[in-house]
Amino acid sequence: MDSPHNRKELAYWFALLRAPAIQTELLHRLLHEFKTPLSIFRTDSKILAELGVHKKTIDYINNPVWDKVKMDLEWNRAPDNHLITYFDENYPALLKEIHDPPLALFLSGVPEILQSLQLSIVGSRRPSPDGRRNTREFAERLAQLGLTITSGLAAGLDSDAHKGALAVDGTTIAVLGSGLKQIYPKANNKLAQLIIEKKGAVISELPPDFSPLPMNFPRRNRIISGLSLGTLVVEAAENSGSLITARFAMEQGREVFAIPGSIHNPLTRGCHELIRQGAKLTEKIDDILEEIGPLAYLAGNSGQDQQGDAKKIKELDELSKLLLDNIGSRPVSIDSLVEVTALSVPVVSAQLLQMELSGVITSMPGGKYIRV
Repeated sequence: MDSPHNRKELAYWFALLRAPAIQTELLHRLLHEFKTPLSIFRTDSKILAELGVHKKTIDYINNPVWDKVKMDLEWNRAPDNHLITYFDENYPALLKEIHDPPLALFLSGVPEILQSLQLSIVGSRRPSPDGRRNTREFAERLAQLGLTITSGLAAGLDSDAHKGALAVDGTTIAVLGSGLKQIYPKANNKLAQLIIEKKGAVISELPPDFSPLPMNFPRRNRIISGLSLGTLVVEAAENSGSLITARFAMEQGREVFAIPGSIHNPLTRGCHELIRQGAKLTEKIDDILEEIGPLAYLAGNSGQDQQGDAKKIKELDELSKLLLDNIGSRPVSIDSLVEVTALSVPVVSAQLLQMELSGVITSMPGGKYIRV
């Protein structure tokens, strides 16, 4: 199904996204059955009831809040504002794979950023100095390597993750548990605007005027993890909301990384519990790269042909070509590449990740690499 192309189609999309008392899964079923939001609004109430639609929802469908829809249409007229439906080419492929993907995303910023390879970083709203430093360092390094940093714009480590990416001119996506006109916390209004200005995006599945209600945030967390190849938890207490994001990631089959800490620090107990449950103990960037390298290759290269691979090789920079000349069908280690190229370990590591993201090499167990 195509995304809305005219004002009438768009109006019915906005109206449908405001429907109360209906789960995302049922919305998807209705669209599969009736093809367009307009067709849903024209469907007889009895048929909707037979399909399991709640009476409150049916009453709304018979009498939508058109004044609110008009507000949404006005919001959408701003150059940076977009409605990305499930059927839009910019709707992220990884997010479609989760159990209950949002029917649409309200987005301020650059829609194409949704297609980028992402790693989410989440953590405590009241972090320790070590937690803040770790978050900034990991976000900066991963952003420098070409990954988009995704988080929830919350106070504390979420904000530090966004700021870390921006500090090195990287890209970042903020996922809200409120509408885009209701930035939460309000103290992060400037940060949200900076993310948009720096070619990132602020997104929500909620209409722009929706308030930041507590029940919205756990569902928001499934989007953070669903957009990402993996989720890094920096600090989290035992009942932290960050653990909800990590558990969603596990359920979605995504990688989960956790930074350990002192047994005397309550902010590390959540991370330790995640590690016991199978999250990867993470002390350095390479711990993440070892896991997401092959995932990045699969996510970015499904269906590519040999002509495409040849084009990728041609587009490599000189350093990458030098490394590729020394990588064949037999696994080779970073140390070996450092020795034969005379490049430093950080330079080789950075280039190898970029080459993995380009799909010309893939990583193997033991930190070794082979040519694709």
